[in-house]
Amino acid sequence: MTEEPQQHWDRVYSDKAPSEVSWFQSEPRPSLTALARFDVPHTTPFVDIGGGASNLVDALLACGWSDVTVVDIAAPALAAAQARLGEAAAGVFWEAADITRWNPPRRYRVWHDRAVFHFLTEPEQRGAYRRALLEGTAPDALVIIATFAPDGPEKCSDLPVQRHDAASLAAALGSEFTLLDDWREEHLTPWGAAQKFIWCVFRRDSD
Repeated sequence: MTEEPQQHWDRVYSDKAPSEVSWFQSEPRPSLTALARFDVPHTTPFVDIGGGASNLVDALLACGWSDVTVVDIAAPALAAAQARLGEAAAGVFWEAADITRWNPPRRYRVWHDRAVFHFLTEPEQRGAYRRALLEGTAPDALVIIATFAPDGPEKCSDLPVQRHDAASLAAALGSEFTLLDDWREEHLTPWGAAQKFIWCVFRRDSD
């Protein structure tokens, strides 16, 4: 029987510590660099798609961000982040949800996704993501997405991925989003393997 996505990711975070997965970063420098590049105020409503156990939320709170939401399909990943933050976790909105089925409760002005979109290998999945993105972003919102680059891995966490460049990401998001910038990153896994990423920043056009 094929494993459902939620079962897969629950198992990953139940079997491994957050620092043992390939996408672990001791410091979320690429994400913080992207935010600094566009001088985003720390009061901006921010949603981290697939944030899971990432320590980006820790860094945002340490920098003074005051309106942060973390969405992830795996409840164990969110629980790990909450346990790490302790009392500070009460200042964050947490939601366990599959992004392809998520109904955003509000509109955010920063949408951040590091390494979720490339797991959407079917057009229907990318269409469902786009629906959530349109529902969950305000006009002029920044959309920051990082995926495996065309020369990046073909699989991750035993799952196939869809690699992207800036043009294919722009096409997938649609005409409501204008590409502002893109750059490459070489991420090193905890065991030293190099993974090529593409980072893209879009601006949501007016409704």
